[in-house]
Amino acid sequence: MIDRIERARGLLNADREAVVEAVGSSPVDNAQTNPQTDRPRFLKVAVPNKGSLSDAAIQMLREAGYRQRTDSKELTLSDPATRTEFYYLRPRDIAVYVGEGILDVGITGRDMLLDSAAEADEVKALGFGGTRFRFAAPAGQDWTIERLDGARIATSYPGLVDAWLADRGVKARLIKLDGAVESAIRLGVADAVADVVETGTTLQRAGLELFGDPILESESVLITRRGGPEPEGFGHFARRLDGVLVARNWVMMDYDIDTAYVEQASALTPGFESPTVSPLAREGWVAVRVMVPRADAQLLMDRLYDLGARAILVTDIAACRI
Repeated sequence: MIDRIERARGLLNADREAVVEAVGSSPVDNAQTNPQTDRPRFLKVAVPNKGSLSDAAIQMLREAGYRQRTDSKELTLSDPATRTEFYYLRPRDIAVYVGEGILDVGITGRDMLLDSAAEADEVKALGFGGTRFRFAAPAGQDWTIERLDGARIATSYPGLVDAWLADRGVKARLIKLDGAVESAIRLGVADAVADVVETGTTLQRAGLELFGDPILESESVLITRRGGPEPEGFGHFARRLDGVLVARNWVMMDYDIDTAYVEQASALTPGFESPTVSPLAREGWVAVRVMVPRADAQLLMDRLYDLGARAILVTDIAACRI
């Protein structure tokens, strides 16, 4: 593991100097003000610079009220209104920058965080960029995890796979490839592969089949430096992202109902804490407002209507703090 960290640091040296120059400190100064300018310190956030993770991360940050770059060539962006600075970096490098203390917070994949062996920890899952990692080998050969002992495994994530195998007492030779690992077996480079799997179609076309338990269920995650103090502004940043997650997964539901059925209706729609119930001009009736899971909204509307509720409305939530 130490060797993997040192190799990662070595690969980052050139880029690290450029980022440090832009950030203005190394490691990150955790004081309340920037000693170079005597202004309040900005939260420094690493964002993927390309690919599907980048697009989804930038969209989430925009929904959270942060300025984001409009030109993909921009490497940094400052948002003075929120005291936040964004640094657009290779997704694989983000965990190392955060772990080294160069940047405060990062958005990256759980797979890349674990593969890096950086001194950074996952704070929360962000709900996009989901992937699954599996082993695959030539079809019809009845491969098992135990059979990987002594085998050659091609993968783009050697750190992640090595740690997973070590936990199970399996020693294999890992061959790092940057892509198209499914071709490694046909070319005689490897005996098996460990790769991202969505439908499995690509592996099947290469004559491979999946075996063993999944190595990892990955998705985008928010990370911070392990063991370090909470950076100034992190609490607000995390709550904004929480607000986006809630707004994406919940909706506001309003309905009118006879007071005789309020208890049953509340059991169907308990909300986060409790529904808001207000009297109506119509005697014996009340108005109910409550948050419900977006995925359940249509079913709940049907059940409430059958219970006697009327004027049932559902509206999107733009932002919230729970």
